[in-house]
Amino acid sequence: MLLDGITGPQDLKTLKPAQLDELAEEIRQFLIEKLSLTGGHLAPNLGVVELTLVMHYLFDSPRDKFIFDVGHQSYVHKILTGRKDKFDSLRQYKGLCGFVKRSESEHDVWEAGHSSTSLSAAMGMALARDLRGESNRVVAVIGDGALTGGMALEALNHIGHEKSNMIVVLNDNEMSIAPNVGALHHYLGKIRSDRHYQKAKEELHHLLNRIPAIGGKLAKTAERFKDSLKYLLVSGILFEQFGLTYLGPVDGHDTSQLLDIMKQADAIPGPVLVHVLTVKGKGYSPAEADSHKWHGASPYKIESGQMVKAVGPPMYTKVFGDMLIQLAEQDQRIVAVTPAMPSGSGLIEFAERFPGRMIDVGIAEQHAATMSAALAMEGMKPVFAVYSTFLQRAYDQVVHDICRQNLNVVFAIDRAGFVGPDGETHQGVYDIAFLRHVPNLVIMMPKDENELRSMLKTALAYDEGPIAVRYPRINGLGVQLEQDPPLIPIGTWETVREGDSSYAIAALGPMLGVAEEAADMLKREGINVEVINARFIKPLDVVKLQALAHQGKRLIVIEEACELGGLGSAVLEFYAASELDDMIVRTIGIPDLFVEHGTIKEQRREVGLTAERLADEIRRMQPKVIKRVTGQS
Repeated sequence: MLLDGITGPQDLKTLKPAQLDELAEEIRQFLIEKLSLTGGHLAPNLGVVELTLVMHYLFDSPRDKFIFDVGHQSYVHKILTGRKDKFDSLRQYKGLCGFVKRSESEHDVWEAGHSSTSLSAAMGMALARDLRGESNRVVAVIGDGALTGGMALEALNHIGHEKSNMIVVLNDNEMSIAPNVGALHHYLGKIRSDRHYQKAKEELHHLLNRIPAIGGKLAKTAERFKDSLKYLLVSGILFEQFGLTYLGPVDGHDTSQLLDIMKQADAIPGPVLVHVLTVKGKGYSPAEADSHKWHGASPYKIESGQMVKAVGPPMYTKVFGDMLIQLAEQDQRIVAVTPAMPSGSGLIEFAERFPGRMIDVGIAEQHAATMSAALAMEGMKPVFAVYSTFLQRAYDQVVHDICRQNLNVVFAIDRAGFVGPDGETHQGVYDIAFLRHVPNLVIMMPKDENELRSMLKTALAYDEGPIAVRYPRINGLGVQLEQDPPLIPIGTWETVREGDSSYAIAALGPMLGVAEEAADMLKREGINVEVINARFIKPLDVVKLQALAHQGKRLIVIEEACELGGLGSAVLEFYAASELDDMIVRTIGIPDLFVEHGTIKEQRREVGLTAERLADEIRRMQPKVIKRVTGQS
């Protein structure tokens, strides 16, 4: 097999161009087999096999910089850069990352788990290269979906202005090829990449401008004529207007065409956009038939394409989607908003049931947030369903457009807490810290899937401003779901286990189960701990907090969120402001570090979010006497 002889990009240079197709098929089979065991982003990677091969075949990584937008389509790049033997550990604890990872290889020059960043990164690397007087290539690969992100358009604008040499590969996996248009573009690409043609154009323009009186007009007329032909013949005129030379479209699974067009792009001075048409899931029929489902796949059976999933209660995401349908049937004002994540956010069935009330804005979180604000202003009830990690991208709009105007937008914050295999770029552990200090916003998190239903109902009944419900990427507990769950009084906690007058645990969301497990351990030692469902992060249950202080209890707050600025911080701030100096509080959360990929259980164990750690902390808590020292006059 050819793949057995590829230990790095240098090995590709020994192959003949005709052998690339054979190698591409071997890589596809390798990915299909390996990901059937580990899971991962199968469809995106099957779609870029030939493209990645050609890039490494023609160019010289890591001297030449390859920047993959998002990075979930970098598996082929990893295979070709010496990490083939590590794929058994893909997305597993301490194993191969599912995204580009600089610490893994010198060939990984840019890390990203969020989309639309590659063009800005490419611009920065190209400018640094120019300032150093170097000549290496910069190649950015961006998908058609990621190009809808505002940041990508901002970068395109700057790239066209600077005119630095770089290649932007538009990986378009939605459009089909029209053969005659493709052939014409291929022909025009050859002409426009010819250095003699480029020089002739410059000389003609210069000559016309030197003719007295009429030269400038002739030059403008010639330019207009040339532009009119472009508008008629070249679908990539938008990119030309941004200042990039457009080449394509080209079949992204034809290595001969790819080699030809990438050579053309390399010969053209300034920024060039190469439009490559690919098929997500190419070479594996189940993934080709449903690329959405196979974008990020769990382990599966190769022959049938059946995914291997653990049997158990539905995930919180599913419970959210079902409850939203139930509530939307009762209220015509409810609309769902998602930034290109209808499946991941549990809204596919909602879209089928209410197609006119499902708004997918594409990868545009900022737009989604501000649009939701306007929907609310006009009397609708927008539910902005978004992953915690992606809500970060709309922070200004949350503050400025929603909370400042105190609008009734419901934030359904999915993937709150650890996310497992997607790792550090996707951990939903920062939203409490960046949301709770914003005025007017209510934030809550359920202890189980039934309470999630109550919270969603409460949020849509709330009419005093924005409100957020955050929930984790895990299966529910399997509790009985009430058909008509009750509303929850805003800012109230719930005591789920009584204790004596010594200790209390305030636990948020899934940490309530950890708290109850620790309480069981301690009960066997004769220590009876009160366990509290601290379901409101903002506002806090100040009545309960005051009662704990008056009872002289020692309190531990545990949360699957960053400790800095989290629920524990809020509790400490409350006691400090209340001057309840004798109150002893400890906090357990995620320390000041990025937690990498693995299972959620492994991630929790790494940072100490365990019943054993919690029980140990309670054992170490001893009453303290705070003495006030006053100066003597």
